[in-house]
Order: sequence, then C-alpha cells, then structure tokens
Amino acid sequence: MDKQRATGIVESRVFQLFIAGVICLNAVTIGFETAHLAQPIMVLLSAIDLLCLAIYVVEAWLKLHAYGWDYFRDGWNVFDFVIVATSLVILVLDLLTIGFAFPLQVARTLRLFRVVRLFKLVSMLRKLRIIVESIGRSIPSVLWTGVLLLIVLYVFDVMGVFVFGADFPDYFGNLGAGLLTLFQILTLEGWPDIARPIIEAHTLAWLYFVSFIVLTAFIILNIIVAIILDSIEESRQADRVEPGSTDVQLAQELADLKEQIAVVERLLDKTNEEKRR
Repeated sequence: MDKQRATGIVESRVFQLFIAGVICLNAVTIGFETAHLAQPIMVLLSAIDLLCLAIYVVEAWLKLHAYGWDYFRDGWNVFDFVIVATSLVILVLDLLTIGFAFPLQVARTLRLFRVVRLFKLVSMLRKLRIIVESIGRSIPSVLWTGVLLLIVLYVFDVMGVFVFGADFPDYFGNLGAGLLTLFQILTLEGWPDIARPIIEAHTLAWLYFVSFIVLTAFIILNIIVAIILDSIEESRQADRVEPGSTDVQLAQELADLKEQIAVVERLLDKTNEEKRR
C-alpha cells in the first residue's frame, strides 16, 4: 500500500467512525467481562477484545505508514500509540500468566489495565480533545493557585489548633486533624455541624469559619474554575482557527493591507512636507 492511499484511509470520515465504533464495542465487551457470565460467552468476549486490539494495531500501522515520523509530532497520535503499546505489553504479560503461576491478584490487575484502551475515544472526539487540552493549558496556573490554597489552609490550620485544639481535640487536636477538618469545611459538606459547637464555646469563632469559607470555597476555588474556563475558550479558539485556514489567511491579508496603508500615509506626509517647503 502506497503512502497516499494510507493517508486517504486514515483521514477518511468512514475510517474514523469505524475506529470510534470499535472503541465503543471494546468498552461494552470489557464491561460484560465483569459480569462473570458463562464460559462460552466469556471466550467470545475475549475473542472480540483481541480483535479490537488487532484493529488498534492496524490503525497505528496505517498512520505510521501514512505520516512517517511526522506521526509522532502530534501529541494525540503519541497518546494513541502509548495506549496501543501498553495494551500489547499487558496482553503479553496476561498470556504469561497462563503458563506460569502468577498470583491471582497480578493477573486481575493486568486485565484491569485493558480499560486504558477506552481513553482512545478522547483522541477521536474533538470536544473531548478540547477539554483535555484546556486542562493541560490550565495546569501551571492551577498549580500556583493550589499553592495559594495550601498556604491559606496551613495558616488557618495553625490558628485552629492554637485556639480550638484544647476544647475540640477531635477537630483541631493537631495539624493533621485540623487539616482534615478544614478540608471538610472547604467542601461545604456538613460544616455547620463542626462550626456550631465551636461557636457556642468561642463566641468570635464565626469570624474564623466565615473568613475561611469566603477565601477558599468562594474565592480561590472560583479562581480555579475561571482559569479552566478561560483555557477552554482558548482551546476552542485555537481549534476554530487552524494554521492555513481561511480565517488565518484573511487575518494575514488584513495585516498586510494595514501595513501597505501605513506606507502610503508616510509617503503622502513626506510629499505634503516637500510641497510646503
């Protein structure tokens, strides 16, 4: 098969829909294998599972044949290749458990890792790719926001241990207990049950809890959400305007036109100055 024909196959809509269907079928078979059905059905499911893996291998080979080393320049292709390679390694190790006395837990774990093939669906669906790319874009900013959150948690943890630890050792007996308590308050799940008895014993304790909830649950967590939403919008814009697209060409032509207009304006200004002289 020549390179042009392989490229036409892997870029065709029919082939992409076929691979997406195989991924969904593989997901169904893996799910049914957890039901402990009759032996003939389990054998059939295992055969379908192997067939799906063989199709993934053929897909990877076609793309490598079509794109060559450029195949690995696309992060999503690398993502797919790693999944297929991992699946093949797991298959080999799984087959080794048949001939050797592997522990049962090891065999079950190897079969469990077959579920990673379902992540191929992420690379097939554009909307899912946008979400994953958005998460990747937002990781640096989210990490720094997480550092800020940890600082706030630590400060309030130390304050809680010093002020409330003697009276409420279950909640603030030490830094570990205090951190667990603050994390529960951060989730806003059952925090009044923690705060009310402490407020009854310490009248101004409401300031502690209100300020902590405002800083963490209302401000910092919303900042993280805003960062992710902004990254999603950037990913959508990048996906909508691809290199070589009509929008990019129009933008470039508009920029060239503005530059030419600026040159003409400078020439006219020079001409007017010479006339005045």
